[in-house]
Amino acid sequence: MNYPKENLPLAKKLNIAAYIVSVAVLGLVVGMRYIKLDVDVDFSMLPMVNAIVNSVAGVFLLLAIYFIKKKDYKMHRNMIFVALTFSTLFLLTYVLYHITTPETTFCKEGSIRIIYFFLLITHIISAAVIFPFILFTFIRGITFQVNRHMKLARWVFPVWMYVVITGPICYLMLSPCY
Repeated sequence: MNYPKENLPLAKKLNIAAYIVSVAVLGLVVGMRYIKLDVDVDFSMLPMVNAIVNSVAGVFLLLAIYFIKKKDYKMHRNMIFVALTFSTLFLLTYVLYHITTPETTFCKEGSIRIIYFFLLITHIISAAVIFPFILFTFIRGITFQVNRHMKLARWVFPVWMYVVITGPICYLMLSPCY
């Protein structure tokens, strides 16, 4: 297929924005452990909302893969836009919850505790590492750097899927402790 010409000037600008956003988000996520806002709104429903939003992002990621395998590039792009939108919504509500609500500790004992913390730690590390690469993969796609996009997407996709799957699993494991 003939793709539109690569838009390298736009890619350069978007890469700078991606670096800035990545550092800002990392700082915000690390800082939210120290930022606590006293608000009169109950955000206790947000963990469930976050699990749903994360799951929906995963569905759209799977749809994106389906459409790219069908060589329907327009639908692939649309599904990625929706997955990114849901992942962004997740990030915003995740931060909102954690800066307004006391932390919930895992209340189970035994081997389930080891499984939970393994999933949680690998989820957090994977999410932190993959975030900028999701942005760079997206930038390669929308600026028609197709070969570079495909090279990144081959390993970004499974890690992003791991994050959107393990997030809801961690929520389900933690939910009896709320």
